[in-house]
Amino acid sequence: MLEVVSAATNPIEGFGDLLNGWVMWILSVVQSVDPVLRVILAGIGILLETSIFIGLIIPGDTIVVVAATATGGPVEYFALAIAVIIGALCGESIGFLLGRFFGPRIRASWLGRRLGEGNWVRAENYIDRRGGIAVFISRFLPVLHALVPLTVGMSTMSYRKFLAWTFPASTIWSFAYVSVGTFAADSFTALINRLHYAGYLFVGIVVLFSILVVVIKKVVERNEARHMAMPGDGDANTIEDD
Repeated sequence: MLEVVSAATNPIEGFGDLLNGWVMWILSVVQSVDPVLRVILAGIGILLETSIFIGLIIPGDTIVVVAATATGGPVEYFALAIAVIIGALCGESIGFLLGRFFGPRIRASWLGRRLGEGNWVRAENYIDRRGGIAVFISRFLPVLHALVPLTVGMSTMSYRKFLAWTFPASTIWSFAYVSVGTFAADSFTALINRLHYAGYLFVGIVVLFSILVVVIKKVVERNEARHMAMPGDGDANTIEDD
């Protein structure tokens, strides 16, 4: 078990000690879950996150990062990463099959209308103009990461081609999120007995990664917007959120 550093008189150090305690408690709770169950839950979580509509609700990235904070070595690290990849591929395959067999009905349903016709049109335009590249990039974009698999299912793209493009995207996504969770937890446990600021480091790593992800998504979204826009849309730079 980790040991709490001694109380400090400096307010910043005092809050650091408190933050260390919170982080230790979170890590201990996650670590108390059976490793096999933890990996399975992460895989299921990302499966739901990558399925149509559910991907707009289930915070799959948070689930993966939290699960990664409890990795106890290379075996658990790679087991978690592989489970997340499999979960993502299964979730996107479900979206593809739903689109292939029920796509028009889903689009015309209340949920489909709630998602916004503009997002459907953008997804269609993106796939028509960019093909497999759209499948790859959409994994890293808001809204589209849940919508594109279903839209591809309604297109003429084969499942084999869809899988060939979504597999590397899912792999990059998985290792990125598993790595940051593992790195944050390992950095914290290595410094907890020497620094009052170990908790700050843990939170800082997660926050900086989150900011980096948002910035990258915004840049990619802006650069790809012209491939999604209808003629006459002008400089459409963002994907509709509703």
